[in-house]
Amino acid sequence: MINVNTEVPDGFERHFRQSPLTDPWEPLYSKRTEKAVIIGLRLARPHTNSRGLIHGGLIAALSDNAMGYSCAHIMGGASSLVTIGLALDFVGTAQVGQWLSVETDVIKTGSTICFAQCLIKADDSIIARANATFRVTPKKH
Repeated sequence: MINVNTEVPDGFERHFRQSPLTDPWEPLYSKRTEKAVIIGLRLARPHTNSRGLIHGGLIAALSDNAMGYSCAHIMGGASSLVTIGLALDFVGTAQVGQWLSVETDVIKTGSTICFAQCLIKADDSIIARANATFRVTPKKH
């Protein structure tokens, strides 16, 4: 039996929001800073592709989430955001057992558009980068 690390880094708590897409990937964690929402998880077999590597779709979805949540966080949570553009570059791979973190920088927020970028790391090694553009819409009550 393989001994897999289950440790969660300091400052991370169970993620504050669930969705049907991310439910199979639980447990997800997040950490709020003054400038971002960092999403993290301990990589496991359900996160892999047929070759045993971490699936790019997981990285894309979590990057989209982290950047959107970070923009909303910076904007005070008064608006909803809809992704209108997402680009990723994969520069490395990750393995089961590593800690994956999605670390966002909000570039610019406005009344109609928000821009963000992020680095995706596996145990502090960069494996991908992403950027996104979001449409700012009024929050439905």
